[in-house]
This record gives sequence, C-alpha cells and structure tokens, in this order.
Amino acid sequence: MESKKMKNIELVVCDVDGVLTDGRIIYGDNAGELKFFNIKDGLILKYLPRLGVSVLLLTGRYSSAVQKRAQELGCDLLENISNKEEVLADYINQAGIKLEKVAYIGDDLNDYTAMMLCGFKACPADAASSVRNICDYISPCVGGHGAVRDICEIILKQNGKHEEFLDLFTASFSIDKGM
Repeated sequence: MESKKMKNIELVVCDVDGVLTDGRIIYGDNAGELKFFNIKDGLILKYLPRLGVSVLLLTGRYSSAVQKRAQELGCDLLENISNKEEVLADYINQAGIKLEKVAYIGDDLNDYTAMMLCGFKACPADAASSVRNICDYISPCVGGHGAVRDICEIILKQNGKHEEFLDLFTASFSIDKGM
C-alpha cells in the first residue's frame, strides 16, 4: 500500500478504548476498572520514538489502567478529554509538528473531528462506519487485537523505517554459519 499521506509521519495519536483495547470496560468488586491491552500493539508504540515518531495517547476517559500503560510504554497521555480536536490542535502546535505529519488511529465518533485535522487517518476493522468512511487505511484487525501494530508497521514501511525497527531486535543476534 503506497500512500503519500503515510510519508514522514512524526506523531502517532492513538485513542485508547476500542483501539488499544477491545472497547470493553470491566468493573470488578473492589478491583476498579479493568482493561485488556494487546502486547504487540504496546511493543511497537514503545519503540516508535527510537525511530523518530512520537506517540500520544488521547482518550475521553480517565483510567489508572491507562495511566499505567502509558507510563510502561513511555507515551504522552492526555485523558478525560471531551474536545479531542481542540486539545490535539494545541498539542500539535506546541510540539511544532505539521498536521500532515500526524497519524491518528481512532474508532468512534468522539475521534472524528480530531481525525479530520490529521494528515493520515486509520482505524481498526470494527470502527464506527462514519470513522471508517474518512480513513486512509482500515486495519483488518479489530480494536485491542493488533490493529495498532498493523497500522504502525505500515507507517514504518512507508517511511522507510521498518527495517530499522526490525534491527532494534536483531542487531545483537548473530548466527554462526559454521555451526
């Protein structure tokens, strides 16, 4: 998939519920809110900054589970945001990033107007139809099940950084062909 919109991405903005999770919110007795995150999505988000791509998690909800996940991944987090478009515009402006160099991964109507600001828009397969209609790429994966990994790998390939991503894991691994 070749797309000029995926070139030179400097920031990946990612919604949480329905994108990094499957959209379910589970409440347990005295356990608080539980969310399920895909480890493969997390791996690529953790390494994107090493490849020159910043990561922002932008969510309409507040959750200690999301705070912990953002901290583990080293991502910026803006949470409990009712107007994602306004907050994202301010963030991008302060970061000095051009809108066409921002990729947004969202899944529902509260992402719609913020997504419209961005140069590249993507979503999981189970995103709301209105969101799917504005996306440049729709992952075959559903939210919380590798959609973020799929989308980010495609962005890295289009930016010529996928091999560099793989090298982060293979650089210290060598095979002695004489064995």
